[in-house]
Amino acid sequence: MARNVQPAVYLMANFRNGAVYTGVTSDLVQRVWQHREGAVDGFTKRYNCKLLVWYELHPTMESAILREKQIKAGSRRKKLALIESENPKWLDLFTEICA
Repeated sequence: MARNVQPAVYLMANFRNGAVYTGVTSDLVQRVWQHREGAVDGFTKRYNCKLLVWYELHPTMESAILREKQIKAGSRRKKLALIESENPKWLDLFTEICA
């Protein structure tokens, strides 16, 4: 059975105030699972970023990509503030998106 997919921008981290990765995807559950399992070479695997600490759903990939670029262009401080504003305890939100 196919899952409903929806474009999303997300932030992965290795621990509170640690390394933060910004990504965009059309299938958030699958992509976060790939990061958690280390199936994707690159930043998240190298820095062990397995916690989904923030995400935002979008109606189109175009809007998701624009938002990703906006976040990536911002400072680390702005990324941390974004996480803290919605997830102050830096909880892993993976179970939330799997429900």
